[in-house]
Amino acid sequence: MNFYAADFEWAKFESTRFNGDATFTSAEFHLTGNFRVCQFEKPTFFNEAKFKQGAVFYDVDFQGYTTFEYTQFAGMTLFPYNSFLGSADFSNATFTEERVDFSGCEFHGDISWSYSHIESDIDFSRVKFHSARSLDLSTDGHVSFVEASFGAPATIDISAVGANFTQARWEWPSLLRITDAEVDLTNSVPQQAISLKGFGKASLVSLHGIDCAMLTVTDVDLSKCRFAGTVHLDQLRLEGRYPLPSVPSGAHWRGWRPVRWTARRTLAEEQYWRASRGPIADGWTPAPQGVEVLEPIALAPIYRQLRKILEDGKHEPGAADFYYGEMEMRRHADDIPSSERILLWAYWLLSGYGLRASRALGWLALAMITTILLMMGFGLPQESPKQEATGVVPPSGGKVTFEIDKDDPQNPTGDHFTGERFDKALSVTLNSVVFRSSGQDLTTAGGYIEMSSRFSEPVLLGLAALAIRGRVKR
Repeated sequence: MNFYAADFEWAKFESTRFNGDATFTSAEFHLTGNFRVCQFEKPTFFNEAKFKQGAVFYDVDFQGYTTFEYTQFAGMTLFPYNSFLGSADFSNATFTEERVDFSGCEFHGDISWSYSHIESDIDFSRVKFHSARSLDLSTDGHVSFVEASFGAPATIDISAVGANFTQARWEWPSLLRITDAEVDLTNSVPQQAISLKGFGKASLVSLHGIDCAMLTVTDVDLSKCRFAGTVHLDQLRLEGRYPLPSVPSGAHWRGWRPVRWTARRTLAEEQYWRASRGPIADGWTPAPQGVEVLEPIALAPIYRQLRKILEDGKHEPGAADFYYGEMEMRRHADDIPSSERILLWAYWLLSGYGLRASRALGWLALAMITTILLMMGFGLPQESPKQEATGVVPPSGGKVTFEIDKDDPQNPTGDHFTGERFDKALSVTLNSVVFRSSGQDLTTAGGYIEMSSRFSEPVLLGLAALAIRGRVKR
């Protein structure tokens, strides 16, 4: 049936059967072109056709090769529940205004969208791609593959504002190449290995419900990604660049005290939790509308599994931020005993969980200065006690027995803070850092000060060494 260059003021084909080639090449549809419950048994040609106020193809059976190459669609374009048994070609087609709907369709052959221009959202919800090997799609809006299924190995190239693959299913290994879009993989089902490769500003917003054992993510922004509810998260493969949100920069006020966060990468879920805590939350990103804010007890396992990913890949320095986040969530969790919470607080305060060398060295410097001052004030005697030898010489001569004794150190009087006393106090303090005795004569108070110093300062030095090791370990 030949409608080449036909001019339709109003066209309605309902329950129509085309048993030969159907040619609508260069046809113009001034009002909505309606094709409902139709059957095209042979190749169908709509190339260079113009739908000026919309097109409706509903429950149409395309049994042969179908082409809409260079076709212009203006207004709402609806292709729901159609079946394409042969290949379908939408190359260089133009879709303007409103929306494009292919929901519920079945594509049994290849489908081409090369160089098509789509200005609106496009919907492939519940579409079944039985044997399509490639899909190259570019749109100025969002694209939805909700509950779509891919029955063959496929390479999917998408450039869009957003790409929603919620509950999508892949039955064969596939490659997703995403440009600039925000990708949602919530509850999707990869039955074979899936690789997600990002370009431009590509980002991932959710992995909830997905089995990450089948997923590799490369060069994708994870600053908005929600990891809660994933399966086998510790088997996710992260490659290339995968930016994560950082802590707020600069100083913030917590009541009357300034607070400055040490630089580290966080999860979006931690950002949401901290932002929900009230006036101390300045600088943290609040949760989007409708997104649940999780408590620390639920976030600690997520950090632990992400840490394992990098540790298994021998990237221990990169795993440090995830370890810090895990410890932070444990410290704030409400399910741990108070004794463990106190220990975690001390570990955080003294060395940032063994990851902040500057903090441990700062405490070490403070402890050494305190020890020096205490030694100069109370620990060093007024003078070093002198040894005295006493004995009795027998009148007839012979063996003389001497008894050597030394006076007890005397508490200092007068000026305690002199250069000489500082030198002695410094010697005692430096030796105590490495568990050594200085050999100096000390008062009773000085002995206890030295014992305390010989216990605490080597611990702080060890924490600093641990933090440095954690950042440079290979």
